Amino acid sequence: MTVLHRDALEASPLADLHAIASELGIDGYRRLRKADLVDRILEHQGDEPATAAPEVADEDEDLGVAEEIVDEVAEEADARPRRRRGTRGGRGRAPREESNGDRGERGDRGDEADDTARRDEVVEGVVELLGNGSGFVRLSPPDPSDGDVYISAAQVRRCELVSGDRVSGPVRRPRRSERYPSLVRVDTINGAPAEEVAEGTPYDELPCTFPTARLELGSDDPTLKVIEWLTPIGRGSRVVITGGALAGKTETLRRLAGALSGVEGLELSLVLTGVRPEEAADWKAGSVAPAASLTLAAGADAQGQALERAIETAQRIAARGGHAVVLVDTLDGVAPAVARRALAAARAIVDGGSLTVIATASSALGGETTVIGLDATRTAARNFPALDLRASGILRPELLVGDAGADAIAAARAEAD
Repeated sequence: MTVLHRDALEASPLADLHAIASELGIDGYRRLRKADLVDRILEHQGDEPATAAPEVADEDEDLGVAEEIVDEVAEEADARPRRRRGTRGGRGRAPREESNGDRGERGDRGDEADDTARRDEVVEGVVELLGNGSGFVRLSPPDPSDGDVYISAAQVRRCELVSGDRVSGPVRRPRRSERYPSLVRVDTINGAPAEEVAEGTPYDELPCTFPTARLELGSDDPTLKVIEWLTPIGRGSRVVITGGALAGKTETLRRLAGALSGVEGLELSLVLTGVRPEEAADWKAGSVAPAASLTLAAGADAQGQALERAIETAQRIAARGGHAVVLVDTLDGVAPAVARRALAAARAIVDGGSLTVIATASSALGGETTVIGLDATRTAARNFPALDLRASGILRPELLVGDAGADAIAAARAEAD
């Protein structure tokens, strides 16, 4: 073959170098930078005798040779049938600082020999998932650090990882096109072998009980104080905040979110399904960022899907011994069957974790363990707390506040009647 010289190659467009590399049979040439590709072409030529190298070559002659090779490759490519590109679910990418180069999930299919040479350490840290389905192992959570390790979306799905999981596994160093080291595989999840966690008992088959551990709000807010006294919320409760239009349901949920954000050991998730645009803006400025934010313009299907995704994530947290709280504003625009399934997912698992659902709705759906009724007339007069005791109630209060507390709740309801 004709020998090309460095000056000619460096002066050639990248497309011409790709054509030359393809003819030479250089693997992975499209992932190489131009300077590295020139080096690979020259190295490849060094393995073969120069059968037609001129004694004196100038740049114009070398460029002409390169053009001839490109033309030959192009003719061969035109003669071959074209393969259709497979379609992908989308072309969106995460922000540059939150991705591992342009690799996507190709790290899982990297060169085996290269991966073997790079697997030289094991890391342990806490999972933080990104919006695109991938994530990072944070070595110094919750803050990012230079040593954080990228987790592909495929591994997240395969191991059903959720934010807050503590995982460990071997790592390989980043390749040229990558910014972060990558997790080769997940060995342990929350201290247990990953295989055992993946094969655990399905969530709906885990034994559950009425809530017995009370969520301490610890707030001086009058509305929250009366809720904590007369309609206490437990870990695993199904709570619906009810009331007519302008009764203050969203505001009450927002105050509960602020109080619960200060409770250690809770994984909070906020889902906005069918709220007013102004309310969505208020939520985003608060202490709990929405996992999904859909205004009343969104359809029931989109709202239901957002709610179900949040519930599924919370179920995995609870099944692994964690305590999750899903806040929903509002259930009014969600299909009734989806709303009932979301409420039914809440439970306290025996000797395990819990999933608490706290949602707003115009009226109770049935199956709640706690109903917080609000009085629109008292709210309009700014007569707080605006709790409507006749519309409020709690199932088995003695399990949360003892017999004396249950008697006090019953007496307050009787007085209201």
